[in-house]
Order: sequence, then structure tokens, then C-alpha cells
Amino acid sequence: MTQARTHGLDGIFRPRSVAVVGASRRPGSIGRQVVANLIAGGFQGPVYPVNPKAEVVHSVPAFPSVRAIPGPVDLAVLVVPPDVVLTAAEECGRKGVKGLVVITAGFREIGGVGVERELRLRAIADRYGMRVVGPNCMGIINTEPAFACNASFSATPPPRGAVAMVSQSGALGEAILADAAQAGLGVAMFASVGNRVDVTAADLVAYWGDDPQVKVILLYLETVGEPQEFVQVARAVARKKPIIAVKSGRSDAGAQAASSHTGSIAGADVAADTLLQQCGVLRVDNFRDMFALAQALLTQPPPRGPRMAVVTNAGGPGILATDAIAGLGMAMATISPAGTRALRKALPPEASVHNPVDLIASADAARYRAALRIVAREPGVDGLVVLFVSPIMIDAAAVAQAIVDETRGLPKPVLACVMGRQRGDEAQRILQHAGIPVFRYPEDMATTLRLMCRRWQWLQRRPAPTKRFAVDKRAAAKALAAGKGGGWLPAAAAEAALAAYGIPFAPSRRVATAGDAVAAAHKLGFPVVLKAEAAGLLHKSEHRAVRTNLRTGDEVFAAAQDLLERLGRSFRGVTLQVQAQAEGHREVLLGMTRDPRYGALFAAGLGGVQVELLRDVAVRVGPLDARDPGEMFDSLKGRPLLDAFRGAPAADVAVAEAALLRLQQLVADFPRIAEVEVNPFILARAGGRSAAVDARLRVEAP
Repeated sequence: MTQARTHGLDGIFRPRSVAVVGASRRPGSIGRQVVANLIAGGFQGPVYPVNPKAEVVHSVPAFPSVRAIPGPVDLAVLVVPPDVVLTAAEECGRKGVKGLVVITAGFREIGGVGVERELRLRAIADRYGMRVVGPNCMGIINTEPAFACNASFSATPPPRGAVAMVSQSGALGEAILADAAQAGLGVAMFASVGNRVDVTAADLVAYWGDDPQVKVILLYLETVGEPQEFVQVARAVARKKPIIAVKSGRSDAGAQAASSHTGSIAGADVAADTLLQQCGVLRVDNFRDMFALAQALLTQPPPRGPRMAVVTNAGGPGILATDAIAGLGMAMATISPAGTRALRKALPPEASVHNPVDLIASADAARYRAALRIVAREPGVDGLVVLFVSPIMIDAAAVAQAIVDETRGLPKPVLACVMGRQRGDEAQRILQHAGIPVFRYPEDMATTLRLMCRRWQWLQRRPAPTKRFAVDKRAAAKALAAGKGGGWLPAAAAEAALAAYGIPFAPSRRVATAGDAVAAAHKLGFPVVLKAEAAGLLHKSEHRAVRTNLRTGDEVFAAAQDLLERLGRSFRGVTLQVQAQAEGHREVLLGMTRDPRYGALFAAGLGGVQVELLRDVAVRVGPLDARDPGEMFDSLKGRPLLDAFRGAPAADVAVAEAALLRLQQLVADFPRIAEVEVNPFILARAGGRSAAVDARLRVEAP
């Protein structure tokens, strides 16, 4: 699969010759800039400007057409009007061109004729076996000395380095290259993929995954095209080298119209976020964080745990760093008794020898050297944060050199924060030259550390295979047949389908009258719960359609009469469900919704009527492995509520984890299931009778 994706990409990034179709003599034009970039970038092969009205472009002989070029052409850059692109592409195919970079806009992004034009471009490329970047892009760059191919109209030639970047936006691509250069981040390759008529982000990740000059891959994504294929590629490549992404589009107004809690919470951005996390891609909020993380991953070893130590010469920044580290889920390391004694001996009495280690404002290079020699080698420290506020009386450069000397070769990450201007710039240069990332503020440094930790944790995780459960598939199919026209199934049918796959439900009876409700309650045993059911009555709590803890026949009769009369005025065909009251008292939610782009999204969280208010739900893109359900529950903010507290035993979370895997098997066996939710699933103590008490299930029409 990787070979198919990367086939032909050498013709784009490592061409022996390049034609620029639409090369121009007009200053400021894209056609002129592309030719200028190829020449100024040191391209090693011939550059062929194609312009039927000019003999020379940028001091290079021009040709009236691609077929007029005497030698072979590996790469053609098309900078012609949109209605000429197809003719030019056809000519390139006949010439034997291996790759096209179509900078021209006016394709799918304009709709109508643009969509048809893009389909025809794809057909031409397929017919001649050409790979295509674009259309509607800014081009590609390879800084590799043997090729030095800058086939773009970028105004910022990037410095050579070990980072490969892909941008779905041409306009942002220019800004990304400029900001990367300003941040001192060298570029190995860059591609602006535009409309992705052929070459996608997944293709480039696969290509760069096998390229030894590329150490870190950066992505700017507006959408995750072909998500399942992207996951397969990214998951494999992320094992070899880090992938960092800025993914735009965090808002999801469409989720507001969802009918289930799961559908409301598992919006498009949640799906994208969890998909990226699951395949090891580190998502950041902005390009500043992206470049900082890339620098850290290029120059520093990964932390092998979350325990961080802070060494500072100022209490305030030390507290800020501590707050940021703890607030992002990491831990402050504990200095060993031996380390504390050594620090006490080396530092003045006013200094703090506990983490954060505060050397106080008078700390010079010798004091930093003495403290770092101890703290950096503490076995309980997984990462080191060094803060330096540059006072006028201290030699900042000497302090920086002390930091470099005492942390050189350390098998744990070292990040520095230099605050203040007194020779601070010189200190920053010394640290950066030694490969120590430098930040202006502690909070930014903590963000980078957290993502470094996340990568290490992901690398340690190995998928666990799921087993196939023994189920009654025929009974489930019979229950799902109730939705042959599509839509939400009756509650009884939804419960029957789920129960056929081993998801336990509290015993219940369905009745039509108050008298029958009383009889059912006596058969089930008190206390019972009474619920109204009717087509369209999805969120029962909003209509006060549930009565709990009914302990006598009189209470059941009165409640039944009220529900039938009151709700009968708003809904047709109201019936009643009498249900044994579940013995547990911790409520969780299990759910699945099918996203048209990402596929099955599974949810697990704290349940009940407040689920959308609390939004304490973990989401994963399927398929889940055997470890996923446990990790989903462990990631909840309210996870301690499921443990033992105040005399109450711990809830049997393992039952809910197994139920989620059973739910996955159900929706895999029946792709018609579009949305399903079990809420609440009431957990008893271990060995008790945990049971679902409500469920809804929607199927698509055949």
C-alpha cells in the first residue's frame, strides 16, 4: 500500500528537469516567480520556461510548448488559466512528464464547471500515469542539495533542515514557510497540496516516512481526507518519526441538531481530534506550538515519564511553571533525600531545595552549575525545566553555558526559559546552538513537554486484540427489522437488539394501561421505575416521562395515570414500560454514531440526564482494541466517581468496558445501524447485577 502511495513522487520532488508552463516575463507574476525560485534555489537540471509569446524568460531560453522542448521533462509546473490546464496536462502526458504541480485555481473550490474540470484533470493524469500536486496550490520545495527543487512561488526560500511540511492552504503555506524560517526551523521538503486531486497528505506522510533526511513531519490540515487510509499510513510512520498537525475547524454547529447525546458530543472536531491521537499524530493549536514542539523533538530525547523538575532563579516564574506542568497532567518530581541534602550543601540558606528548586535572584553560573549537576541526575526526574530571569548583575551567557555543560548528553529532555533582556539574547543563542529549546514563557514550555510526554506514552502502547463474543445474531436481525424504513427503532426493539449481543438490561414489562402497570410491578417486585414510551419521545427527562422508586401498587397506578393522560395530549400511542429498579447507582453512557467521513465513533462517559451539560465523555474512532474501553473510562475527569468513596464500593467498570466491545461487534455486524446509545448503564459493585435501563437505536433505510 505504501509503495502505491509513494509511486511516482520522486518525479515531483526529485526531478531531473522541470518545465514551467505559463512562465512569464511580467514582474510580480507567479509564472515569473516559479522560474526565479528554481534558478535561485540551485536546481541542478535544466529549467524549461514555456511561453509561446516569449523567447527568453528570466534569462533562460523559452519554448512555445511542452512538445517543443528537446529533452525529457520529469516535472511540469502549470501556471496557466484554468481553461487551458487540461490542454496543457494532455500535452504533458504525451511528452512523458512524470509529475504535475498545478498551481492554477478555478477547480473544485468554485463548484460547477470547476468540479467537472477537476474530474477531467484526474482522468488525464490516470491515463498517462502522472502524479499530480494541486490544483489550486503554491507548489513544492525540496532543499536536498542534489536536487534543490523550489517549484513554488514562495517569497521565502526556507533554510535546509530535517522537517517536512504539508499545507492544504496555499496562502497559509507562504506564512508557514516564513514563520518556520524565523523560528530557525530548517526544511527538507514542503508541499502545498491544494485540492488534492491526486497526491494527499497520507501520500506525503508515507513518502517522507521512508526518507532518511526527514526527521519530523508537520501538517496543516483543513480536513482529514480519506481518514481510514490516513490512519493506516500515519500510525505506521508515527512509530518511526514524529508527526505534528495543526487541524483547523474546531467548531461544529451541526452537532447541535443531533438526536442522541452521543451524536451531540461526538462532533466533527472531536472525531478529528481522537483520530489524530489514535494514530500518534500530535495535534497543536497553532503554528507557534508546532514549531516549538518540532525543535524539541529534533534536538531532545523523549521524556520517559511525566515527572518534571524545575530549576529557577525567580520564585514567580517557578510557580508559573509548576502550575502549568501540573495543570497539563504532568507531575512535579520529588527530589530524593540524598539530592535534597546535596542541594542544601551547595546552595545558600535562602534557596529552596525542593521542586521547584529556587536558586534565588543572586544565582550565577557557578550556582546553576552546582544545582543542575545534582537535579539533572536525579533518578526520579523524567524531564528538566531550567528558568533564567536575566538580572543586570549576572553574566547571562555564562549561565547559559553552565546549563549546556551540565546537561550535555543527558538521556532526558532539557527545556529552557529565558526571561528578561539583559544579555538574554546571547544566552538564548548559546542554548539554541547546543540544541536546548528556549521559550519566552513557562506555559509554552509546559505545552511542549506535555506533547513530548504524549508521544512517549503512545509509543509505549501496543494494541490488544479483541475477541469475538458469542451472540444471537438472528435475534438481533429480527429486532432491527422493526426499522425497515429507517429511523429510530421502538424502545423494545432497540433493547432486544442490544440484549442479543449480551448487553444486560434491567427486567421490564411493557403495558398499555395503569392496571396492567400495577400487575407488572407485582411480578417484577418493588421498587420499580415507570417510563412512558411513544414515537418521537426520545429525551424522556425533558417531558417528565420517568418515575423512579415506586414502592407500592397505588404509587404505580397514580404515576401511570398521570403519564398516560398528560403525555397523551402531546404524543400519539403512549404506552408504559415497568422496569425493576437497578441495584447500582453509578450511571455511565455507552454509544456509537457513524460520521460520514470518519466512520464509527464510539463514546464512553458519565451518563444520566446531565451528560451533555457535563460533557465528560471519551470518544474513539473505531475499530476499538481491547485496551480502548478501559483507557476511555480512565480518561474521564469524573473517573474517581466510579471508584470507592464514602463507604460506597467501587463500580464494576469492567462490565461497561465489555459492553462497549459488544456494542462494537453489533454495529460491525449490522452496518445499517447509524446511531446507538445506552444511557444510563447503571453499574453495581463487582459481582453485582449491572444493567442498562434505557437505550435508543437508529438505522438507515436499506
